[in-house]
Amino acid sequence: MLDDTNVQALLAARHGDPFSVLGLHHEDDGQLWLRVIWPSVSAIDVLDARSSRLLTRLKARDPEGFFEAPIPRRHQRFAYRLRLHDAHGALLAEVADAYAFGKLLADADLDLLREGRHPRPYTVLGAHAMTLQGVAGVRFAVWAPNARRVSVVGDFNQWDGRRHPMRYRHEGGVWEIFVPHVIEGDLYKFEVVARDGALLPLKADPYARAAQLRPDTASRVAGLPAPRALPPGRAQANRTDAPVSIYEVHLPSWKRLGSGAFPTWDDLAAALPEYAAGMGFTHVELLPITEHPYDGSWGYQTLGQYAASARFGPPEGLTRFVEACHARGLGVLLDWVPAHFPSDGHGLAQFDGTPLYEYADPREGVHRDWNTLIPNFARHEVRNWLAGSALYWLERHGVDGLRVDAVASMLYRDYSRPEGQWVPNVHGGRENLEAISLLREVNARVSADAPGTVTMAEESTAFPGVTAPVGEGGLGFACKWNMGWMNDTLAYIRQDPIYRRWHHDKIRFGLSYAFSERYVLPISHDEVVHGKGSMLAKMPGDDWQRFANLRAYYGFMWGHPGKKLLFMGQEFAQPDEWHHDAFLPWRRLDDPRHAGVHALVRDLNHLYTGTPALHRLDAQAAGFEWLAQEDAENSVFAWARHDGAGGTVVVVCNFTPVPRPGYRIGLPAGVLRLRELLNTDATAYGGSGLRHEGPRVAEPVACEGRDVSVALHLPPLSVVFLAGERG
Repeated sequence: MLDDTNVQALLAARHGDPFSVLGLHHEDDGQLWLRVIWPSVSAIDVLDARSSRLLTRLKARDPEGFFEAPIPRRHQRFAYRLRLHDAHGALLAEVADAYAFGKLLADADLDLLREGRHPRPYTVLGAHAMTLQGVAGVRFAVWAPNARRVSVVGDFNQWDGRRHPMRYRHEGGVWEIFVPHVIEGDLYKFEVVARDGALLPLKADPYARAAQLRPDTASRVAGLPAPRALPPGRAQANRTDAPVSIYEVHLPSWKRLGSGAFPTWDDLAAALPEYAAGMGFTHVELLPITEHPYDGSWGYQTLGQYAASARFGPPEGLTRFVEACHARGLGVLLDWVPAHFPSDGHGLAQFDGTPLYEYADPREGVHRDWNTLIPNFARHEVRNWLAGSALYWLERHGVDGLRVDAVASMLYRDYSRPEGQWVPNVHGGRENLEAISLLREVNARVSADAPGTVTMAEESTAFPGVTAPVGEGGLGFACKWNMGWMNDTLAYIRQDPIYRRWHHDKIRFGLSYAFSERYVLPISHDEVVHGKGSMLAKMPGDDWQRFANLRAYYGFMWGHPGKKLLFMGQEFAQPDEWHHDAFLPWRRLDDPRHAGVHALVRDLNHLYTGTPALHRLDAQAAGFEWLAQEDAENSVFAWARHDGAGGTVVVVCNFTPVPRPGYRIGLPAGVLRLRELLNTDATAYGGSGLRHEGPRVAEPVACEGRDVSVALHLPPLSVVFLAGERG
């Protein structure tokens, strides 16, 4: 019989090694004993699993639920089952015992996890349904190296931490257990006792693939999706020389769909791909869909790096949504947030009673802007958790790419910190060397293991080589958001046209560095919230001028080198700024002014995707040529876009409300005629209708250092696209 000290430690869930005493064990005299903790039953019979023959009834050593007995006439371990009875003798269930199973995780996996080199840590850690020795159940594994005890708790054991304390694998700092009869859909958490004996708040699984809908916080057992390669053609569509026009979407507020508080993935699959593709966008980018406790964070304070939010239904619905997008020729980009996480008690903070996932020093570990915690980018297991998450979404849900949030805050240790409130790196500098190496590692792994997919950086500094290959010392992103372009050009367009002559360089400056990286031009959610107003609200002038200014700005954006990104609602000139808890005002499309902007964005997308000169050499200086950049007095700009194969498009911007008949621009070499392709002042878009009816033929009149030129009629507050014809 087990001594009382061990029994009481088990019943108090404080035993240091429950697997050493629970289940079948030989005692010194060779006798085989079976010991079980099951507080909610009154009697337990032991059956031979093969024959179902009753072998013995366990003795209740303690009314709290400790049972044991020697097994008669058995000297070797064998497969057994437990028959449970209530206080009235009624049969409750016949079950397998979690403590009948040996070590679960391979030593090689534990070594790779400890070293931060496991290529797919999500296949080892977390909850995985499987069958062992003919018994169906779930293997649970969690990294908590500083815990004194970890139990898995859930509906399957009445959330009782005494029932399933886990085995500790010292070689990896991982706790493991196989719990028979648990199935996909069951809820669970981890009950953790810290090194000092403190019982922590129940913890959700950092590797969970599903979770409860907030405000509940339990993890949910979910299947591991099968690997999914990109469909044919998607890799080509994601190339940096392909047209990329991104529709950025916050799913809960896009449109009222279905009957619930949130649209399901299937609701979205039936509506969003059709709309975005019809508008000519090439990709949709979803604000974070990973599980998060607070709606008002828009998903950017995530605690579920591997779990699609329960707001939209079961995670397999995401795969169907991605398939629906791909069927319409749309790529899917997910916002991925490795830079910080919230400090909610059920989450990652002080996970095992120590700062495990976060930096210990608040000068490194607390994000001052969002009052969140910063992952310890120096720790192997944390890096593995993040890198594995990036690959998981690409490889297991078949998405086209990740937009990596808040990269600037990762790159610099002094980001948003006053002097004395940050810790220099080992060389005394401000760069976060650990985060930089992590980003390089993630991008290298994505390139190797998820070919055809892309990563894009939200990065607002002058950090060099963000889109340079990792092998050349860069960070390895496919593209980088051009925040400087966005800030400068919005500052320009906000000006009353009479003052724009004094801000001429805000338009030109972006072209001085446009080819130093591969850029996305972002008009994102961040530009239409927190008092910044919608895009329409930023425009000066009377009602007609506001819409004309917005149309001209969009024309300028689509004609400028760089991929395009537009946040939902701005494609139809939403008048008010975005609110996450309200649907977009789609009724505005009944107004011809809004419908005109909507039609313009659609036509700009189709022109952009169908015209190689507007995208093929996006990141190369050879694809751009200034034709007029000095006319600050009239706020006119003109340039040519080239495709490298003889195709040319001329883009002319007039940022004043004054028509300019006979405005002369020089022509690129070899161009003999200009033919209008698109005019933001067209009546179909709500403009005045001033346009070029036929081709404009080159004349031997010198202009801007060129021997030939044409005279154009520039509409007020407009951008005109003209095809350059040769021969």
